[in-house]
Amino acid sequence: MANKNNAPGQRGRRPLSIFAVLALCCFFYLLGAWQRSGSGKGDNLALKVNNLMSDCNIMPELSFESHHNDVEIIEPAEPKAKKIKACDVKYTDYTPCQEQDRAMTFPRENMIYRERHCPPEDEKLRCLIPAPNGYTTPFPWPKSRDFAYYANVPYKSLTVEKAVQNWVQFQGNVFKFPGGGTMFPQGADAYIDELASVIPIKDGSIRTALDTGCGVASWGAYMLKRNVLTMSFAPKDNHEAQVQFALERGVPAVIGVLGTIHLPYPARAFDMAQCSRCLIPWTSNAGMYLMEVDRVLRPGGYWVLSGPPINWKTYYQTWKRSKEDVKAEQRNIEELAESLCWEKKYEKGDIAIWRKKINAKSCLRKSPNLCDSDNADDVWYKKMEGCQTPFPEVSSKSEVAGGELKKFPARLYAVPPRIAKGIVPDVTAESYEEDNKLWKKHVNAYKRMNKLIGTTRYRNVMDMNAELGGFAAALESPKSWVMNVVPTSAKNTLGVIYERGLIGIYHDWCEGFSTYPRTYDLIHANGLFSMYQDSCNLEDILIEMDRILRPEGVVIIRDEVDVLNKVKKIVGGMRWEAKMVDHEDGPLVPEKILVAVKEYWVSSSNNSTSSEE
Repeated sequence: MANKNNAPGQRGRRPLSIFAVLALCCFFYLLGAWQRSGSGKGDNLALKVNNLMSDCNIMPELSFESHHNDVEIIEPAEPKAKKIKACDVKYTDYTPCQEQDRAMTFPRENMIYRERHCPPEDEKLRCLIPAPNGYTTPFPWPKSRDFAYYANVPYKSLTVEKAVQNWVQFQGNVFKFPGGGTMFPQGADAYIDELASVIPIKDGSIRTALDTGCGVASWGAYMLKRNVLTMSFAPKDNHEAQVQFALERGVPAVIGVLGTIHLPYPARAFDMAQCSRCLIPWTSNAGMYLMEVDRVLRPGGYWVLSGPPINWKTYYQTWKRSKEDVKAEQRNIEELAESLCWEKKYEKGDIAIWRKKINAKSCLRKSPNLCDSDNADDVWYKKMEGCQTPFPEVSSKSEVAGGELKKFPARLYAVPPRIAKGIVPDVTAESYEEDNKLWKKHVNAYKRMNKLIGTTRYRNVMDMNAELGGFAAALESPKSWVMNVVPTSAKNTLGVIYERGLIGIYHDWCEGFSTYPRTYDLIHANGLFSMYQDSCNLEDILIEMDRILRPEGVVIIRDEVDVLNKVKKIVGGMRWEAKMVDHEDGPLVPEKILVAVKEYWVSSSNNSTSSEE
């Protein structure tokens, strides 16, 4: 019981009752048991959780409300939660903002039709996306790098179309990924070894990479062995489910394209970028696409081009192009790279490598066309322009524009240059250090709740409101990776996240995320619903979370209790088992934590849904 003699304003910490402790232990023991089962087939243990949960109500005649351990919605006059129905089976792989039917109504010029085109409010799909019949929990990492269940991504076209390039093979009931690619049919490891003879991949200097037109992301998958996080993207096109394959493998990827809109990343984000036969017309539109790569490439970063027009003397006939045409294309790329202040470091066989200079003072010639924008990070739905993003100012030729970064892993907790230089409003080196301590404490509390957090059971993790990246930093491990999302309505901190050696993306959560259904194992949302409660429908956000969460995946929502009560009420109509618990500092803290597990259920052939097939 609370001490009623505490004076107003005192925040004396009250011990939990033994009943409350037992209730919480029972819930999280069962949560861990469910997740350990990892069967994805609704095994006996997982299917009995609902019944066992009810058995955890120790002495239900006692009220625990004063202890705030299970913070109930005190609205007895309100009706029960509205049940959110299941979608039709045809929506199993629904991607709200990249749907083919809507895409085909937009111009094909400059890949406009492959950009994000979200449904208007009255066309939003407000139902729960079913998993395909036979869906199985993906293989744990690192086995998932090489194998995926056919039932989870039932598309065989790439096994035929890319057979000689070793992208993916179909064997029995699984896909096998040999690690090949169009430009590295002998395997990604050998290809990366050649890159590493020029680029310092092994010593921690290279931590963040961008793969434009990634295929099934084998390059990114094998870069993980070198402790490099690669943001891979590819459009949703006739190469069915390539990004879905990547995420099924446990490799970071999003649906995306270089079209007319800026990439959703900040300036100076990536230590290197590559195009492996990505077929992006680099010299088109006055070099706009290469200028966009330059914007997101860190000073001193590397760009790799393998495929056309490199090695044109050998392949021009295979490409069915004239010598003059491909020779001119390469010459134009060379001239454009020089104008961007890039220096060519290597060309051998099918590979060419450039390095971006560390500042404008070291450029051989000045770019004639610099962008006017004062904020190169303000890119959400903004049109690209045919201009070069200026380097940040420096005082000497040896200074790295924007600030020099430590090698990873030291860079994870070093004060990022954007903070050290006072670029992020209201964030100082001291507040950054305090934020890191706070998130270490929060993540430790999560791990006490669910001991499988930090293991390969939760490989693909998303932080929906990443702020300074403290959650991802505290969770950093080869066993998992975190997609750090910075909402467009939040303080722009994504540049800080990249400077820490983490990856992420801008996004507006009033819209669908650029991914396939069932692509994340754990979703974390801190303060997100308070941020969006007045700007969009909270139910829509929760339905989108359900879409991208895998069956038996976990959601952790940290927010003010009043907002969480609204969230919990909506969740009551979804196929989630949810529990609200106190802040780790005790019941008097108004911030609470809602933990939920998505039930295993799949579509059936007659368009109905089932919890067990």
